[in-house]
Parts: sequence; C-alpha cells; structure tokens
Amino acid sequence: MKKSIYKSMLVLALTTILLTSFLITGVMYRAFYLRMQQEIRNEAIFISSAYNLIGQEFFSSIADQESSSRITWVASDGTVLFDNMADAEKMENHLNRPEIADALKNGFGEAVHLSKTLGTQTFYWAVRLNDGTVLRVSATTNSVFKSVLGFFPYVALITLMVILLTMIIANLLTKKIFLPLNNLNLEDPLSNDVYDELSPLLIRMAKQNDQIKSQFKKLKEQKEEFNAITENIREGIIVLNNKGLILFINKSAADIFNVSTQDIINKHILTLDRSITLQKAIETAMGGHLFEDIFAIGENSFNLLASPVKDEVVVKGVILFILDVTEKQSAEKMRREFAANVSHELKTPLTSILGYAELMKSGMVKPEDISEFSDRIYNEARHLIDLIEDVIRISRLDEKNVQLPFEEIDLLELAKETVGRLSSLAQQKRIKLSVGGDNAIIFGVRQILEEMIYNLCDNAIKYNYENGKVDVNVKTFSDQVVLTVADNGFGIPREHQSRVFERFYRIDKSHSRETGGTGLGLSIVKHSAEFHNAKIRLMSKPGKGTTITVIFSREQ
Repeated sequence: MKKSIYKSMLVLALTTILLTSFLITGVMYRAFYLRMQQEIRNEAIFISSAYNLIGQEFFSSIADQESSSRITWVASDGTVLFDNMADAEKMENHLNRPEIADALKNGFGEAVHLSKTLGTQTFYWAVRLNDGTVLRVSATTNSVFKSVLGFFPYVALITLMVILLTMIIANLLTKKIFLPLNNLNLEDPLSNDVYDELSPLLIRMAKQNDQIKSQFKKLKEQKEEFNAITENIREGIIVLNNKGLILFINKSAADIFNVSTQDIINKHILTLDRSITLQKAIETAMGGHLFEDIFAIGENSFNLLASPVKDEVVVKGVILFILDVTEKQSAEKMRREFAANVSHELKTPLTSILGYAELMKSGMVKPEDISEFSDRIYNEARHLIDLIEDVIRISRLDEKNVQLPFEEIDLLELAKETVGRLSSLAQQKRIKLSVGGDNAIIFGVRQILEEMIYNLCDNAIKYNYENGKVDVNVKTFSDQVVLTVADNGFGIPREHQSRVFERFYRIDKSHSRETGGTGLGLSIVKHSAEFHNAKIRLMSKPGKGTTITVIFSREQ
C-alpha cells in the first residue's frame, strides 16, 4: 500500500506537471496568436490611413525601409502593384486570395497560412483603400508545434527538477502518512487518536476483535473439552486427511503404536504400521465405505474401525477408532476353554455314574458288591456337586455377584478356624499343620476368605509328601496384611507356575484325579483375592515345596 500511494503521488505529480506545461504553452501561444493578429490589424489600419492621406507616395517612402511585416498593395483586379519584400511585377495575381477577396467584398479580410514544411504560420490582414485597391499586411511566426518544441528542453529540465523534488516530498509525505498507521494499537483500536477518516474502520476493528476473542474463547473451550474427552478414553482415535496424513492422534493411539503425539502429526498413517489390515482399512475408507476388522500389534489384538468423513460424495478424510481387545479375546478364549473343560470334567463323573448304574440295572453286580458300587456312585456324584458348586462360585466372583455382607474379620483367627477343618485330612497323610503370626483386622466377606484359605491349605496338604508340613502365617505391616501358606511338598515346575491359577489347569492330571480335586481350587483363590483387591505371589521349586502369598492393602 505504501508503494502504491508513493507511485500514485509521483504519477499524479508528473501528470500535473506535463499537463500544466502544455496548458501554459497553449495559453501563451493563444495570447501570442491574438496579439500578432491585433498588431497586423493595427499596422494595416495605420498604413491604410497614411495611404488615404498621402497617396501612393507612401509606398515609395517605405520601399527601402526594413520592416518585420510584409506590405503588399493589390489592385482591384488582383494585380500586385507593390510589395516591400518582392518584385511586384513577378508576383502572381492575388484576386483569389481569401483575405483579398474578403477585403474587396467586405472592406477587410484576414487569413492564416500554416506551412508544414517550414513549421511556420503567416498572418494576413487586408483592408480596402478609398480608391478601391487593397492593402495587405502579413507577418510570419513559428507554428504552435515549433514553439512548443522550442520550449521543450526548458520544460523537460524543469519537469525533471520538479519530479526529483516531488519524489523527495512524496517519500516524506508517505512516511508521514503511514507513521500513525504503523503505530496503530490493533489490540485496542479505540485507543488510537489518528485520522478521523479511520474512525469507522477502527470501530469495526474493535467489534471484530471482540468477536474474535469470543470465538477464540469458545474454540479454546471446545478444544479443551475435545482433548479432555479424547485423551482420557481407552479407544485410540486417529484423524486423517484425504491424502492419508495424520491430522490428530490421541494419547491412547500414540501409546498403542509407541509414538509421540507431536512427532507423528502430518506424517502418513503407514509410518505407524504397514500391516495389510491397516492398509486395507485406509483404502476402503478412502473409497467411502466403513471398514472393521481385528489386527495385531505384537502380542496384543485391536479392533480397528475406519470411518470415512464425507462432504456429500467426496471423501475429505478418515477417522480411525482402535480398541484394545486383547483382554476381551483372552477372556473369550478362556470362556471357550472353560466351557470345554467344564463339559469334560462333568462328563467324566457322569460317565462313571452311568456305567455303574447300568451294571446295577442289568443285574450284573453281585449283591455283596452293590454297596461298593453305590459308594462309587455317591463319590462321583459328590465330586460332580463339588465341581458345579466351584463353577458357580467362580462365576459369581467373576461377575461380582456376591450377595454377602462385608465385615471386619481377624484374618489370623479365620485361618485357625479353617485349618482346624482340615486337621483330619492332614492326619491321614501325617502332615503337620501350623498357624501363627499377628492378629490382623481386614474388611472382607468371611465366606469368600474362608474358601480362599481352605483351598490354599487343601492344595498344600494334597500335593505334599507324607510327614510333610504346612505353615500358615499372618503378618501385619503399616499398609499391608500378608497371608502366607507354605509347604515342603512336590513343588511346581517353572513352566507351569504362570498357569496354575487358570481354571481346570492341572500339572499332573492323573494325580489330581486321585486326590479328588476339581481343578478349580487355585482359580477360586485368584478370584477371591481379586474380589478383595489383593495381590498373589507364588514361589515354588520342584521337590522343595511351594509358598503362596496373598497381600491385602489396609486401604482396601
């Protein structure tokens, strides 16, 4: 804008100077033109008056005198009688000259003759004398073009000087004009005291500033709300443009792909992962269709949903929703395995019961063996009921569907009571049971805690050598209560330690069936601990024994 104003001022000044020069030249020429006509007219009148008084002797008196004007005396028939600058006898007839013709007819006549070759113009004035002859006076001067051309060097010099001066003044004026504009306080337009012409603009700017601040505040609030939502949800969210470049990625998605939310912006989505599933998702969404599938990153599985963002029919971008379904799939796998295991575990005792019953029904059992067969049927049915009850317990613990009250419980006293119920089983295997430690009050469900301690001690007895020992200990700390059940039995091989808490998992299936276990004991222990927000630690060495520790938080 500054350059435009500066150029406009120069162009205006230059145009003004040139136009003024030509106008002045025209005015001067016009004045000169009129003055020349007047002088010729006056001179012609003066000479005609002298001729009328003196006669033709007047021409004899001026024949040898130098004059700037040309004086010609013409007879009424057009014959040149006298000319002070040429031989009258050699001159052509002037009857057809317009000024001569007008003078003979009207008493006077005038004409101007322009010579393009010489660049001059001649003024003629003719007057009819008393004797009927005509007196013509003429004067020659430069034409207007030649006059202007003569003035041009001076005009050009003056114009150049004025242009230089104009450039300096224009530069200073431009700076002076823009200095207040450059110093405008755009943050508070109404505080500026500048040109009155800018007042409407400044008022409008102030209103727009208020609108912008209000809109910016709303945008900031919306952005904060959006960030608060997207950064605190488990689902990964990625927004792409129509070229596949990442416009937005939330923290969950960045954690999934192990990248920084700032470093990955404006990079292509395939820089995150080049899996076939992700490429197919992008291609499908860019084509305007919804895509959903499962893809894996490392050992984790994710549900990928690619949704196109359309403007009528044109796809403007893609939104990716990524949900970690590793736990869900693991749970689904565990449920399938659990269903299969339950079916298998139920089938075994039922098959035995059915077999014994068929033998008894067909009369193939001796009367003295009926008691033994009934005892076997009873034991299998008892085992079946125990299995069903354990499955129900685990299902309730899984769903947190326990309709039992929480209360303050002394864990040491509860351990003593529970161990007392197992004393007969321990005596059968000559296992030494001991309970010790600190009295510790925790908040929990008595029945669930009792089942947890019972299963831990029951396993420690069943999977132990004869003459072994089982030690139950309760220890209190400032923020924790620790329950420990340790034995010196068979122990658990390292490769099985991570799976012993799974449902129906058995290290030695033949031995487990001999002991009458359902395969759900340690799984119930795990779910009981999780129900009370406790942690489980297992340490074991084959042939040396196993120690299982349950850590309760006093806060919980």
